[in-house]
Amino acid sequence: MNLLDLIFPKRCVNCGKSGEYVCSNCFTFISFDVKKLCLVCDKPTYNSLTHPRCINRYSIDGCFSAISYNKIAQKLIYSFKYKPYLSDLKTFLSELFIESIIQNEDFVNLVEKSEFIFIPIPLSSSKLRKRGYNQSEILSTALSKKFKIPAQNLLVRTKDTQNQFKLKRKERELNIKGAFELDARSLKLDARNIFLVDDVVTTGATLKEAANVLKRAGAKQVFGLTLARD
Repeated sequence: MNLLDLIFPKRCVNCGKSGEYVCSNCFTFISFDVKKLCLVCDKPTYNSLTHPRCINRYSIDGCFSAISYNKIAQKLIYSFKYKPYLSDLKTFLSELFIESIIQNEDFVNLVEKSEFIFIPIPLSSSKLRKRGYNQSEILSTALSKKFKIPAQNLLVRTKDTQNQFKLKRKERELNIKGAFELDARSLKLDARNIFLVDDVVTTGATLKEAANVLKRAGAKQVFGLTLARD
């Protein structure tokens, strides 16, 4: 047991039982039955990819998620983002992400057939200073180690935005518009294939805006890759 465990003993985020961040009983409430929806039209797609009729030159190409954003997932991700002293929780969620996503045949087929890089969705500089870390970067780093695929911070956030969860679909799109740009130190993205890594996707406004920036910079394919899907 380390010092943090003594100061902040592990308790289930759902029921409060001591021992683990998710007890064996509450783990059964984590849902791996994730909705597969086109991020452009929000209608079902059998393989998590954007419908051919919906895609254009700058569209996101699809989105893969590990778990459903139900009540227990909400509690886990809230703790992940706002309780930095729960260091082992970061490892737990990274491992959960990986173990779930490798069961997705469509994702695995993409990884095996093409060369990709992982790019985390960036926080604004003020949020990063306040929180001390970017949860999407933590997930991206874990994925990089597992799949032996580079993870690079190629995007920067150019403005603070209102929390998306309070907004409706159109409001989210307007809120996030113009919020990203390519890092001036970045390599050229000519014909690169990219997984944009984030914690949660709801309407996909953030991922679509980031994908637009990357494709205008020359990326070939851009897919979302998230821990949870609402």
